Amino acid sequence: MALKKSQLYSKLWQSCDQLRGGMDASQYKDYVLTLLFMKYVTDKHKSDRDALIEVPEGGGFDAMVELVGHKDIGDGINKIISKLAEANKLKDVIDQADFNDESKLGTGKEMQDRLSKLVSIFKDLDFSANRASGDDLLGDAYEYLMRHFATESGKSKGQFYTPAEVSRIMAQVVGINSYTRQDQTIYDPTCGSGSLLLKAADEAPRGISVYGQEMDIATYSLARMNLILHGHEAHEVWRGNTLAAPYFKNSDGLKTFDFAVANPPFSAKAWSTGLDPGHDEFSRFEYGVPPAKNGDYAFLQHLITSLKSRGKGAIILPHGVLFRGNREADIRRHLIRRGLIRGIIGLPANLFYGTGIPACIIVIDKEDAAIRKGIFMIDASRGFIKDGNKNRLREQDIHRVVDAFTRGTEIPRYSRMVPLDEIASPANDYNLNIPRYIDSSEPEDLHDLEAHLHGGIPNRDIDALADYWSVFPQLRHSLFRECERKGYSTLQAPSGKLRDIVGRHPNFEKFARQVESVLGEWREEHEILLKNLGPGDLPNDLIDLLSEVLLDSFKDLPLMDEYDVYQQLMDYWAGTMQDDVYLITQDGWGAGRAVREAGEKEQAEITIKKGRKTLKYVGELIPAELLISRFFSDQKLELDRLKLEFAEATERKTAFEEEYGGDEGILNGLEGKNGVTKGNVQDRVMEIKTELLNYVVKGSPAYEQARRIKKTSFGTSGWQSGITDDEGYFAELDVLRDWVKMANEEAERKNAVSDASKHLNEHVLEKYAALDDDEIKQLVVEDKWFSSLRRAVNDVLHDTSGRLANRLRELDERYARPLPDLQRDLKTFETKVEGHLRKMGISA
Repeated sequence: MALKKSQLYSKLWQSCDQLRGGMDASQYKDYVLTLLFMKYVTDKHKSDRDALIEVPEGGGFDAMVELVGHKDIGDGINKIISKLAEANKLKDVIDQADFNDESKLGTGKEMQDRLSKLVSIFKDLDFSANRASGDDLLGDAYEYLMRHFATESGKSKGQFYTPAEVSRIMAQVVGINSYTRQDQTIYDPTCGSGSLLLKAADEAPRGISVYGQEMDIATYSLARMNLILHGHEAHEVWRGNTLAAPYFKNSDGLKTFDFAVANPPFSAKAWSTGLDPGHDEFSRFEYGVPPAKNGDYAFLQHLITSLKSRGKGAIILPHGVLFRGNREADIRRHLIRRGLIRGIIGLPANLFYGTGIPACIIVIDKEDAAIRKGIFMIDASRGFIKDGNKNRLREQDIHRVVDAFTRGTEIPRYSRMVPLDEIASPANDYNLNIPRYIDSSEPEDLHDLEAHLHGGIPNRDIDALADYWSVFPQLRHSLFRECERKGYSTLQAPSGKLRDIVGRHPNFEKFARQVESVLGEWREEHEILLKNLGPGDLPNDLIDLLSEVLLDSFKDLPLMDEYDVYQQLMDYWAGTMQDDVYLITQDGWGAGRAVREAGEKEQAEITIKKGRKTLKYVGELIPAELLISRFFSDQKLELDRLKLEFAEATERKTAFEEEYGGDEGILNGLEGKNGVTKGNVQDRVMEIKTELLNYVVKGSPAYEQARRIKKTSFGTSGWQSGITDDEGYFAELDVLRDWVKMANEEAERKNAVSDASKHLNEHVLEKYAALDDDEIKQLVVEDKWFSSLRRAVNDVLHDTSGRLANRLRELDERYARPLPDLQRDLKTFETKVEGHLRKMGISA
């Protein structure tokens, strides 16, 4: 059974748990990623003897497994890694982590156990078929780890990673796509761990030649491993200071590339170390030498110089480069006049791990520089979601930016083509600060003084909701009536029920049917495709097709933001559907028959008792609840009925215990660990009956009868003859008898639930094994995927009615109490306060 991505991610993060405590994330990432690399190349070598990475005898992951439990495991792992490094010219690349470092891994038994557990976690993973026909499982897992390492490392050590979402935007806005040729080149002069470079390269499905340079040795090593894990074994990445000693050169100066991307260190103060900028041999600073203590424009000009005559690039820089003065203003003026800047994209704050400040993407395009008449600007600063202590771009944010940029679409308060004449005007003087050209703030919500004085909602505020009234024309007339004063209306519905009223109105119901129809057409168009999925299909190609068609389907539907609908699918893909499709493309639809043991912290779906053992399972592809709903609905209804009866019996017993419990209650003192127990109650009954025997004359008929009753019954009939119950024993016995009756009923109900649940679980487990492919496809495609997406789209639909209802409620509450009413209330309260003060002898 193929690994799900989520399972792989969980396993890898478990490996990190073995290292926490002895070092921080910036250090233990080296250990985890090195083992990931060793396991990957070993498995790939087994399945592909022509793999570019050679695994020598005793130089692979299997040799590490043999060291588990050995006291010299740390030194042994170092030697194994060294063998692989020497065989593949990876010395000083994959051997940066010292697995025998006692200061980080502990001494003696502590190191032995820690490394043994670490190796054992990776042993259970099988990467031999990880690249499922182009689906980059390992590459994605590497990205997952890098993102978490950056999060844990904090600001000071997070520079090695560019968020994948930003990288994808950069790749697409420079024009890397399915038409990009394999012989074209991409370059990152400050490549870090290679995350930006690789995400850009991923946008070229036919391949692209990859080049990069990185100064930090540890980060350079990560980049090399990262590239190999992503299948770019033939990459060229070199170590060194890009500005002082660029590696990629030719006889004419710097080597040039078709594309370039970069996320350099922001505002580097020591950028000119080892360099004479005024006499640069590569003529990189022809537009001006940057300030001595701010290298932003140094990296930008290096990127520009590294592009071919028709080359395109994108660089992440702080917003200051857009408006700072002096030398930077001069450089900016020259770049704008030469037409080199095609666009600027303002990003949200707190996206990057090295800093919390907002940044921008500057897009460079040499191809049309001579005829460029404007710069396309996007203010994307408000499109994000909170993710822990960072902000993160959603799929819809990425798509919205790329669509607007590549199509040149002008969107109010979001994007605009700004003419160069406007930028060069005396008022702006080549300042590129985005708010000068795009006002992204929400329109001011103006209050109406007359409405505050006399009541009523201004018609201009109602008219402003014209987008809604065009779809719900009768709704407006049913909600409002005109006031006597012209230009004002009164809301006729209770503001607290507006959401229900809107949602049940025939106009809204008609619109909901439209939404259902659009989604239904999309569903019908792709149902056969999804049911014909199988080994060899490309999961990433599938989601690209599904999502793009869905986005286009909702494009012309009013009120519904097509990007919101798109996000629902992408969220479901990331959370569930991606794992499902990956399983199917690896193992076929037979994966639907598979169940596995539930993990330690996983909620079991099926529980089977075998002797003293309790076996807990979950469906690998099909949740048990879906299978039950389709094939065992009657049994489930019966089980639910029995559970309800059990709950009612428990509730009756609990209420009875509350009535007769407490310090003075009959049931006081009969509690065990989990409340009143049957054993304690029975013991108390015996005590009472023993006491009652003291009232009966020995040898009398009543005495013999009492002895028989004591042994057989809670009943008190036959005891009363000649007995005076001054202690209230008979009443106590009646309460205890009633409690036992309730306890027995509860136990019976519980057993009924247990038996029904057992039978249902057994039938479900049998049905999993007996499912045919058609049943599996119905359960997965219809009952799981389409049903989940339908619910998600309905959430977007009802958000639409919610926004309208909230705005109407806001307007109603704003003008509900006109000023004269408020003044009368104020006068009434003042009079009351004065009266209270007089009664207290205080003069107001």
